[in-house]
Amino acid sequence: MFTKLFKYNWCFFINFISAKNLNFNYMNTKYILLICTVLLCTFTFAQHTNVLIDDEGFTVAPEEPTIIINPNNTDHMVGGSNVDNMYYSTDGGHTWQREKLSSSYGVWGDPCIIVDTANRYYFFHLSNPPSPGYWIDRIVCQTKEEIGGDWNNGSYMGYIPPKNQDKEWAIVDRTNNNIYITWTQFDDYGSSDPQDFSNILFSKSVDNGASWSDVVQINEVSGNCIDSDNTTEGAVPAVGPNGEIYVSWAGPAGLVFDRSLDQGETWLDQDIFVSDIPGGWDYDIPGINRCNGLPVTICDLSGGEHHGTIYINWTDQRNGTDDTDVWLVKSTDGGNTWTAPARINDDPAGKQQFFTWMAVDQTNGYLYFVFYDRRNYENSNTDVYMALSRDGGETFYNFKISESPFLPSSGIFFGDYTNLSAHDNVIRPIWARLHEGDLSVWTALIDTSAIIVGMDENEIPNLASLEQNYPNPFRESTYLSFKLRVSAEISLIVHDVYGREVATLIDKEYRIAGKYVEKFKPLQYNLSSGVYYFILSTGEKQMKRRMVLVE
Repeated sequence: MFTKLFKYNWCFFINFISAKNLNFNYMNTKYILLICTVLLCTFTFAQHTNVLIDDEGFTVAPEEPTIIINPNNTDHMVGGSNVDNMYYSTDGGHTWQREKLSSSYGVWGDPCIIVDTANRYYFFHLSNPPSPGYWIDRIVCQTKEEIGGDWNNGSYMGYIPPKNQDKEWAIVDRTNNNIYITWTQFDDYGSSDPQDFSNILFSKSVDNGASWSDVVQINEVSGNCIDSDNTTEGAVPAVGPNGEIYVSWAGPAGLVFDRSLDQGETWLDQDIFVSDIPGGWDYDIPGINRCNGLPVTICDLSGGEHHGTIYINWTDQRNGTDDTDVWLVKSTDGGNTWTAPARINDDPAGKQQFFTWMAVDQTNGYLYFVFYDRRNYENSNTDVYMALSRDGGETFYNFKISESPFLPSSGIFFGDYTNLSAHDNVIRPIWARLHEGDLSVWTALIDTSAIIVGMDENEIPNLASLEQNYPNPFRESTYLSFKLRVSAEISLIVHDVYGREVATLIDKEYRIAGKYVEKFKPLQYNLSSGVYYFILSTGEKQMKRRMVLVE
């Protein structure tokens, strides 16, 4: 993994050397070695450590990834990417096993993975059957009974030749293990014939994916088949607090919503309008082969303050083609009415944010979002950002999770979405990285404690301040400085990169207002080289800084 990270970031080191006009002579050797040491520590122990999942793929280079955390055991995670790449982890996403997926129905794009309460995993994808047959002629569901088991050959739904079935997504109702799936059917994919239509279909399984109900068309307004703004696409279902099924999609009527109150047997006669999508859901992003802003629908089942709230997340260019933004709306009355769109990305206007996905941690109701972001650059360099809302989508805290940017090329297909899974404060995004023509799939080990501290620093009045330690990096000792503007009981504690407490410098001591400096000697605590965090707690607020111990 380090080899990959160092390759992606070596240009930073070279630029640093050039900027400082350093010469490679004896006098500067110690400075160069120090820089290399800092880079090594930085890339290996980033705040949200990036983990390479796949940079090869079996049939094609990996893109369009998906991931699911098993709520019964958050160390167990399963992922996938186009077209036949499967991954699983049994250690919380630190390491991954890779396996090739196969089915007699053929394995094609749009991977989606879910897990039920019996720890049974389901992998949905498009078909690509051997000749004779029709390309994407059905939606396929393959299952396996345990995380390390074998995938079965699969079952299918929506086989209505010669029509094409595309862009599916599924959800499991964890009260009864019913599986619900929605997708787009094309009369003839890519056709411009005005007599050819696209529609949103629904099916369900009540026997663990062994069989599927007859398909039902749930949309009121059909789209065309061109696979662009006037096509009905982006149907992602969600389960409500009383077994309702909620789903939204984009198309010629804008962003619309539908629901079923009887496990998918009947649906609304008229779709509920949610929002317009100025510029359409299919738009251009420099360096990206194709980009869409299709919606994601979720519902809070946490039992907390926002229980039952429905959320829809998407991106669009309502603020101009050079200003793509991430949006959220919500409904607290079952989808009858919706709030005005709230902007999730918190940067100044004029930058590109795209390919969003959303998840809710059903143990606490926190909303998490992942998206690509170009706020830090004037060119097409791209970071991966996340956002968190702890108040039901009223406010958002943005934070970068990728360790280095990538510069994509529009000549290579990049996929149509990212993905994200969250449960019990374990958060795992998954994304494709396209850099110098190479595709790879990554996740990040999200440090939720760092996020919460960052949010608290923004939200709580600045009655205390914590300065960066000096020196940093350091060997034998370093100094930790802080200021108190009012007297308070404080603690100053050091954590390792995994959030474990490794040293206590001040433990709930009352200090009067003023400036303080504490000397930290890691040898007293038998600490080895690496990244550590020192946290100042004042009772009302926590502040956190990062430091690097080198040998």
